[in-house]
Amino acid sequence: MLILLAFIIVFHITSAALLFISTIDNAWWVGDNFSTDVWRMCFTNTSTCMAITDQFKEYQSIQAVQAAMILSTIFCCVSFLVFILQLFRLKQGERFVLTSIIQLLSCLCVMIAASIYTDRHEELHQSMEVSKGQYGYSFVLAWIAFAFTLISGVMYLVLRKRK
Repeated sequence: MLILLAFIIVFHITSAALLFISTIDNAWWVGDNFSTDVWRMCFTNTSTCMAITDQFKEYQSIQAVQAAMILSTIFCCVSFLVFILQLFRLKQGERFVLTSIIQLLSCLCVMIAASIYTDRHEELHQSMEVSKGQYGYSFVLAWIAFAFTLISGVMYLVLRKRK
């Protein structure tokens, strides 16, 4: 049981780390001389970065992605804290339902963010004038974080507190 508990904790911390990296790092859309994320756009040939502000046509879409990624990260961290509290407070045989619900909300938020970015990427990058590129590793990490949070949310739903 201790090994299973350690695995669940490591899996949850990995999910949170993936969410932090994909939210913060500047590699959602990359090209030969630029990289963008949901916060800023950097050009490597001139070593300049500029924040994505309301001057871009698709700023509302970027704001939705920003908000969903932040919410996802917050929900994942809160879920971990609730799990630790429930670990010591629940009676034997009870399930970690509250932890599961919060983790599945995190899963939903990261799915919404990555889906919006996937759907709106052509308009986003045309308005930023960086249309020749491809998805970066932060975008891929967001989808991996979606899978990890979904799996851990289901694991918490199934998990019972044992002796």
